[in-house]
Formats: sequence, C-alpha cells, structure tokens
Amino acid sequence: MTKALVVKLNPPTMNNDTSDQTSTNQYNALLSDISSQILQSRYRAARLVNRELLLLYFAVGKRLSEKVASEKWGTQVLEQLSADLQKQLPGLRGFSYRNLRNMRQFAEAYGQLIDSLIQNQEPGGDNQAEPIWQTTSAKLSDQDFGVFVSLGFSHHILLLNRCNELQERLFYMRKAVANQWTHEMLDWQIKAKAYQKRDQTLPNNFATTLPETIRNTAMQAFKDEYLLDFINVESDDERVVEKGIVQNIKDFILKAGKGFAFIGNQHRLLVDDEEFFVDLLFYNRQLRCLVAFELKKGRFKPTYAGQLNFYLNVLNDQERLSDENPAIDIVLCKEKNDKTVEYAFQNIYNPMGVATYQLSSDLPEHLRNVLPDPESLKRLLD
Repeated sequence: MTKALVVKLNPPTMNNDTSDQTSTNQYNALLSDISSQILQSRYRAARLVNRELLLLYFAVGKRLSEKVASEKWGTQVLEQLSADLQKQLPGLRGFSYRNLRNMRQFAEAYGQLIDSLIQNQEPGGDNQAEPIWQTTSAKLSDQDFGVFVSLGFSHHILLLNRCNELQERLFYMRKAVANQWTHEMLDWQIKAKAYQKRDQTLPNNFATTLPETIRNTAMQAFKDEYLLDFINVESDDERVVEKGIVQNIKDFILKAGKGFAFIGNQHRLLVDDEEFFVDLLFYNRQLRCLVAFELKKGRFKPTYAGQLNFYLNVLNDQERLSDENPAIDIVLCKEKNDKTVEYAFQNIYNPMGVATYQLSSDLPEHLRNVLPDPESLKRLLD
C-alpha cells in the first residue's frame, strides 16, 4: 500500500532568536494579507452578484415596460406571467406579480442611467465615450454609481416610492451603503427626514470659542442628533445610557464620526481634594482636542452650561497638552430648545454644544423588532 505523504505546515515558533522573530513576523504578515484578500474577494463577489441581479431586474422591467406600452397590457398579464414563470422554472424566487411591477418601475426610473452602463461595457462598444449618467443634470460620479449598484433591489424600490428627487435618493443610497442599513432602518431614516435634516448642526458656540483653523471641522464633527439604536433599554436614566454606550463603545464611535478615540467613562477630576466625574471622555485626532460628552435625561436646562464650563476649565488646566486645542463638551439629552441653548451659552468662552439622542426603544415598534434584545446579544457573544 502506498502511503500518502502528509505535509503539515506550522507557523514558525517564537523564541529569542532574531531570525525566528523575523520569520514569525513574516508569517503573520502573510496570514494577514491572505485573510484580507479573501475578505475583499468575498465582498467584491457579493457586489458583483447584486450588480448582476439589478441588471437582470432592469432588463426584465424594461421589456415589460415596452410591452405594456405597445400592447396595452393590464395587470392580468403580469399576474399570468408570474404564474407561468413559476411553472416553467419551479422554485424560482423574486418574480412575483408585485416584483415584476417593481422591475418595471425600476426600469422606467433609471432606464437612461443603466442603458448607458450596458452600452459602455458591451464588447466593441465605445468605452471612451462619456457615459450618459455623467452628462445628466444629476452628475453622478463613479463612486456614486458604485454605490447605486451596491444597493439591494428592495432598497431601490423603497427609495423610488418614498423619494421624488434623485439627489435625495442618492443621499440615502450613500448612507445606506456606508452604514449597512437594513430595509427597515432605511425606511425609518426616511420617515425621520434625515435628508431634510442633513445640514442641521447642533446648537453651539464654536464660532466665538474655537480657533478658526478647526472651527469648520468641529461643526462637521458633531451631529444634531445621535441614533443610539444599539442600546435596547426602556429607561433614559443617564447611568443606564452611559453603561449602554460603554458596552457598545465601538458602535458609538462609528456613530460619532471620524477620529474619535475613547479615553474612559466617569473620568475623575480632582479640585481641592473634591472629586468630579466626566460621563464620557474622548480624544479627537482631527480636532486635536479632548471631547467630553455629558448625558442628561429630559430637556436641556440652562444650568447645565455652568457644569460644562467648569469641566472644560479643569480639563484645559490639568489635562490639555501644550500643542492641543481647547477641550470641547457636548451635552447629549432627550430634548432641547435651540433658543434656550443660545442664551445659556452667551458669554461663555469654552466651546460646547447640545445634541439629542434616541435609543432603540424610541424607534417604531416594527423597527425595534428587527433589533436583537439583550439576551439574544448575550447568547451571540457567548
């Protein structure tokens, strides 16, 4: 009997020898590189599958649109077509009467845009010609078109039914792809009028308290409202919300924006042997400053401004480095009146702002049901 030759590869073992350490580092680098390539390949494959599916739905929808227009077909034809497709291709999914109608709507809405893509990629086609989707008034960039073909079909139909303007749809497309929004989350964001609120900034005094070099960056760094949908609790008690943020700190940082690094919660300040505690303390690399978040339940009160001002004075005096910008404090509360905030911040020379937050329990019931409850999360982590 011929014995099979088994070769077992083990990563180099680590010891004090320099060559072994170098070998180990090289192996780890190789492992990391291959893992990254596998993940990138899977992501590209998923995008390609979605892209081909969108093009298929577009092609079917275009033919249906043309036939309905030329033959004056009614709804009964689409119903019959869906039934016959099921008979001819048993187990076929995605071609119900409703979906066929959606395909027709999709093709009629984006006909010129997708036709140009197909024409520019056909063998022998004029690949040097400027695509139609770049010459339209929408001026879609290559990146935007990549977002378009990355979005699921059900997301597209939701946007077609709920948003009239292409620029509004593009706004939600970018956000949905960047944040991996589910269909339900996209629906909620549209109902919450995220597009209409896109230029809203939190009430602040940055114009008079921050160096001009970072003023605009700070205006973009903080949101008027934070959706803390990863916190699935009914109570809006400050300590409960703080605990939820700390337990899901990665999610909070992703929601907060670019450049945030978490320093700690209940950060201790000592003044004349008396202790004070900042709820959440971060450092922002883009702003090059400490950022404190204070959690408050209910509506913003003018008295909070004094507390924030005190904390910032201490942080700037005791912990701010010589090359850093002034520390910023943000109040996170359930409600605010912008005019009240404006008056509260007058004649205060430390930068601060006020934003609101929503927990998962604040979301509509149908959306709350798609979020995992704490016990489910615990089982997943275990």
